[in-house]
Amino acid sequence: MPILLPKDLPAIDSLKREGIFAMSPERASVQEIRPLKIIILNLMPTKVETETQLTRLLSNTPLQVQVTFLTTDSYEAKNTSKAHLSDFYTTFKEVKDQYYDGLIVTGAPVEHLSFEEVDYWQEIEQILEWSLTNVYATLHICWGAQAGLYHHYDINKVLYDTKLTGVFRQHICTNRPVGLLRGLDSSFTIPHSRYAGIDEEKLKDYSLLEVLVTGEETGPSIISRRDGRQTYMLGHAEYDRHTLKKEYERDAQVNKNPQLPVNYFKDDDPTQEIIAQWTSSAHLLFNNWINQVYQNTPYHLDQLLPINL
Repeated sequence: MPILLPKDLPAIDSLKREGIFAMSPERASVQEIRPLKIIILNLMPTKVETETQLTRLLSNTPLQVQVTFLTTDSYEAKNTSKAHLSDFYTTFKEVKDQYYDGLIVTGAPVEHLSFEEVDYWQEIEQILEWSLTNVYATLHICWGAQAGLYHHYDINKVLYDTKLTGVFRQHICTNRPVGLLRGLDSSFTIPHSRYAGIDEEKLKDYSLLEVLVTGEETGPSIISRRDGRQTYMLGHAEYDRHTLKKEYERDAQVNKNPQLPVNYFKDDDPTQEIIAQWTSSAHLLFNNWINQVYQNTPYHLDQLLPINL
């Protein structure tokens, strides 16, 4: 939310450089306010759990946020009832003529496939292309980030020999003030659960993209367009306390030696308690993203300027 300060107060310029929304009472008196429209393309098999995780983080703001859930037409979810999808989800053909302040593209358990082998890839490409003209800002998560970077910039994923899973130390690696990172310590932790990263050499070809956060074990983990309209988060900041444990137990059912999430269980012992050390960082990241969208999206969404790649 903006802070109202006297016009021409010297602190205003410094605050704006730090990404803080400061306005004069004169501007506030004519400010138009409406709920932010956020659409979530939920590709996770655990849809209800993901809905809860994301809406929990999106609610951590005094702003009104109107959430729409989007599912694919070209693939029928196997782990979620048709009734739930019918009651709470819409499809792309129903929203393609609408405009949104934000789009969130979740992860999906399809990293072992090339993008073109994914059943619903053509529909994903349509949605990502639509986001360039009909959405102010997009937040891509895990596989959603890999898919976005591949579709928009032809930056392919790189498969790992073993699963990267656990809670990893991350470091801010940009020196410029970025609204998304406001209030975060220079070093913080985020959960990761993936079988692939990205082609870091190809990433260097795009001056429009900036690595904001990286880690020794994770490589680049948050990448953004310099204008903030596309954010690629390779980790799972939205995960709650028990998600990695549930994934570990699920993997154990099909693999006698599943990869143990590191820095997650006390003493790295799955019989011990979970050490949740990323919650405050997750809330800050999502709150900053929402605030960044709020500051920059037009009041009349049909006046959106397209994203130029």
